[in-house]
Amino acid sequence: MSTESQSGGGVPETETMTMREAIRQALREEMNRDEDVFVMGEDVGLFGGVFDVTGDLVEDFGEERVRDTPISEAGFMGAAVGAAATGSRPVVEIMFSDFLGVCAEQVLNQMAKNRYMFGGKTEMPVTVRTTEGGGMGAASQHSGTLHTWFAHLPGIMAVAPGTPRAAKGLLKSAIRSNDPVFFFENKAVYEQEGEVPVDDDYTIPLGQASVEREGDDVTVVATQRMVGESLDLAEELAGETSLEVIDLQSMYPMDTDTLVESVEKTGRLVVADESPLSYGTHAEVVARIQEKAFFSLDAPIQRVGVADTHIPFSPVLEEEVLPHAGDVRAAIDRVI
Repeated sequence: MSTESQSGGGVPETETMTMREAIRQALREEMNRDEDVFVMGEDVGLFGGVFDVTGDLVEDFGEERVRDTPISEAGFMGAAVGAAATGSRPVVEIMFSDFLGVCAEQVLNQMAKNRYMFGGKTEMPVTVRTTEGGGMGAASQHSGTLHTWFAHLPGIMAVAPGTPRAAKGLLKSAIRSNDPVFFFENKAVYEQEGEVPVDDDYTIPLGQASVEREGDDVTVVATQRMVGESLDLAEELAGETSLEVIDLQSMYPMDTDTLVESVEKTGRLVVADESPLSYGTHAEVVARIQEKAFFSLDAPIQRVGVADTHIPFSPVLEEEVLPHAGDVRAAIDRVI
């Protein structure tokens, strides 16, 4: 099972905070730790970020290290690539993951391939924070879930935390990494609260899943918002069906060992991820379990996600398209 890094050993001191506060704390700690770390993006400074994640960081670190940029994703993503290649550690905020297509050249052909093209002689310590997911009535151009696309690119790591604790630990590891890391934040859970270690040295290794609740009957591998929904469902079903809920945390690298260990115990698997069902994160988890734990399965693997469609603007239609705990419950019923 997974473990987490902490200084001094033992159980770390924690505080209750929201996902938003955990991300901001990680940024503040890493900016205090390393003067090469700086934040850049649209409205991250004086406005505090469109979702108030960067908050008052500009007051603590100034406009040189919390940089408001023009509305030009291609421009400031390219600037981040150059900064990372020459010794800085930029943390770039893209308001909505749907806008990442605007800077595809900078990501696909520059950021992802830089170390390879230069034979390992350069480093690319850039972190890209972006929001994704529906539930806010923001229509299809502001509600996509694109983490599978970036997890698919060689040279890039992709993480998507489901708890405030994971958000802090993974973001700190991302900023310290010498390779590009895309950090996907589901905007519907910024107010979700949890216990978060306050140790400045607390990190979660990239490529590590977390068993959030142990169980015996069904493994539920979830991401982002679906982690909380699955944990609530596990509590509701306690005494009837024992669910083991795993926060995948990292899309790439993926913690196959933790997933296999769980399925070998339960014999049943449901994958819940708020992204389109075809060719996605669900498929990668399913493929790895089929390869490594096929003979442990007692029922066909089930997927819970978004139908292969855009997110509607209508709240009623949006609610119909997005996955919820009820969909996880139906999938569990199919495997029991």
